[in-house]
Amino acid sequence: MKFAKLAVAAVALAATPALANEQVVAGATVTGPEGNEVGTIVSVENGQAVLDTGKHEVPLGVEMYGQGEAGPTITVTKLQLDGMMDAQLAEAAAKLDAALVEGAAVVSADGQPVGSIYTVDSEGMAIVKNDAGIITLTKDSFAVSPEGALMALYTAADIAANTTPVAEGAEILTPAQARAKQAEMAADGAAE
Repeated sequence: MKFAKLAVAAVALAATPALANEQVVAGATVTGPEGNEVGTIVSVENGQAVLDTGKHEVPLGVEMYGQGEAGPTITVTKLQLDGMMDAQLAEAAAKLDAALVEGAAVVSADGQPVGSIYTVDSEGMAIVKNDAGIITLTKDSFAVSPEGALMALYTAADIAANTTPVAEGAEILTPAQARAKQAEMAADGAAE
């Protein structure tokens, strides 16, 4: 979930001293309020500087960085930043688990309705069904949009291009469900 915005950190970092653009560059080591290393900036693009803490890659607005004697600074420690990111990712995962259920409507990354969840298995695979057929996606292919909708992380065109037609009345199973059914059938056959 590297696309996640670190809203909690944004609030915590809002009091950071004025930006020193020349220090906020890829490869720069960032220090925290105690002078300890927080991480390294891995990229700077479109007003975002991605800070690698060793545990997370955290996208922060370039305005979040202050100027220090040895390089850019932020107002939180590595431990605090990792903790904020852990909490945000856990919250996002819980929201996704609650939203990724049979019957849930699915929108594309470009906001178009693309079907509903037909089934979800224990291995994190989900089948999205629509009038044109089905597409099987991993749990990592979904997020909860800012509006609270279950969103596939693909455009409607990508989903349409990868949708497989299904015959009326055909049994629809994820690969894990199909394996479980085969194992059950084999066990039933062996018991006879």
